[in-house]
Order: sequence, then C-alpha cells, then structure tokens
Amino acid sequence: MATSVWKGHLTFGLVSLPVRLFTAARSEMLSFNQLHKSDNSRIKQVICCQAEDKPIPRDEIVKGYEYEKGKYVVINDEDIKKVAPKTAKVMEIQEFVKAGDVDPVYLESSYYMAPDEGGEKPYALLFEALKQTKYYAIAKIAMHNREHVVIVRPGEKGMLLHTMYYADEVRRTEEFRTDTSKVSEREMNLAKMLVESLAAEFEPEKYHDTYRDNLQKMIDAKVEGHKVVETPEPHVAPVIDIMDALKKSLEAKKPPKTATTAAGSAGEEESAEAVAEQPKRKRAPRKAKSA
Repeated sequence: MATSVWKGHLTFGLVSLPVRLFTAARSEMLSFNQLHKSDNSRIKQVICCQAEDKPIPRDEIVKGYEYEKGKYVVINDEDIKKVAPKTAKVMEIQEFVKAGDVDPVYLESSYYMAPDEGGEKPYALLFEALKQTKYYAIAKIAMHNREHVVIVRPGEKGMLLHTMYYADEVRRTEEFRTDTSKVSEREMNLAKMLVESLAAEFEPEKYHDTYRDNLQKMIDAKVEGHKVVETPEPHVAPVIDIMDALKKSLEAKKPPKTATTAAGSAGEEESAEAVAEQPKRKRAPRKAKSA
C-alpha cells in the first residue's frame, strides 16, 4: 500500500482505534519543462535574496509572517509544533449525521482510512455501524499544517475520509436559481424519456481524459517526426425550440421500456410526441376475441 499521509487514533465515545490515512485519488496530467527558445536548454529557477541581490541555497530559507508592510516575524517548525492542536495525533468524532444531509459541495480531498495494528475489530465495528444506520461521522483532524473538519463514511469494503470545506469557504450565490415553473409537462415527459434512454450503470473505468490522450499522441507524433493532425471541431447545433430538440434526441434513441410502460403502453409502443402530449391518457380496454 502507498505511504500513509497521517497516522493516529480515531475516537468515538470511549472507543479508540489506531488508523492510517492514504490518499485515495489524485489528478493525472502531462507536465512540461521550461526551455530556452533559442537552444532548447533547460531553464533553471534561481532563488535570490532581494537585499543582497544574489542567489541563496534552500537551507537558508525560513518561514516569515508579514505583520506590517515590510516587517516579518520568523516562524520555525518547532514553533508550529508547539501550537499544534491535539487533533494532530487524535481524530475525535464530534457527531453523526444522516448521509443524505451531506451536500457533496462541502467535500474536498478523499482518503482511504485503514486500521493500524490492533485496531481491526473496532474499525470493523464502526464501519458496519455506519453502513447499517446510514450515518456519516463528523470529526476534526490536524493535517498539512491545517485543522480540518472531516467526514468519515463507509465505502464498499472500508471507510473513507473526506476533508470538508468550511461554510465560509463555500460560495453561496443567488446566480444559481432555477425557475421550474417555466417547464411544461410535455417538455418534462420528453426530458425524462431522454434521461431514461441514456441511463447506464456507473462504471468509472470507461471514462477517459481524451484531452490528455490527444496530448500524448501529439507528443509521440512530434518525437517521431510526424505531422500533428488537428482535432476536428465538434458540431453543436443551436437550440431554437426545446421541444423540437428533445424529440430529435429521442429519435436517435429507442425509448426504454420503463418510459413506455409509464406512458400506458400495453404491448404497443407510442411515439415520444404522443406520450408527451397526453401523459395521463387512459387506454380503452381491448375487446375479447370472439371464439
């Protein structure tokens, strides 16, 4: 397993268990070096002292906080350790909240939380308790020179931890208001049918970063001396009539059985337009065939 980023104890009530945190995800991207345009040689970044106007080694750099313009107080690692909160080594659960009440906008970074030696049983106990009650745990932890409020939740096989944005860090704006009164019933029925026609199981492995893939192909082509082929521009048709756009979208997709059944079909498939215009129409009972 990867190197842990935090090691300590998780506590709830009088129960304490040793745990470790491991980074659950990270962004992957291609990186570039800076080169001198004339000869393609690497550019070296030099750290200079402004007062002496000369380069200095990294071991002569210290942290400083500017308390007034041009005036600094020096802060070293020992100073920081002295004021570190108890959450630097102990993560105490403050409360449990309903999973459905947690807005994903508050979730920041993700970590796997694994039991350390001797903590397997209480870890399993908390994991199963959260899973069965459908609750998340709210705790505090000091990590990366900052105290975080975190959310601990059960995953598929173990517990995950997410650092949480504080309320004053989440931007609340009136720009994002949705007036659903503008949507007609016909439009809603067609939109639901389109959603159902595109429904699928969540399989994250089938999604790829096509930009990164194209970038890598372009680099490989240039290394091999080939011409770089430009990615074609996608054609986006302007939306003039939302009903017309929904109907045309559904023409390319076979309406799912659930949408057909909901529309009242009993073995005969109606058109998307008919379902949208008469969503609540009842069919007359079929006459029995004569013997």
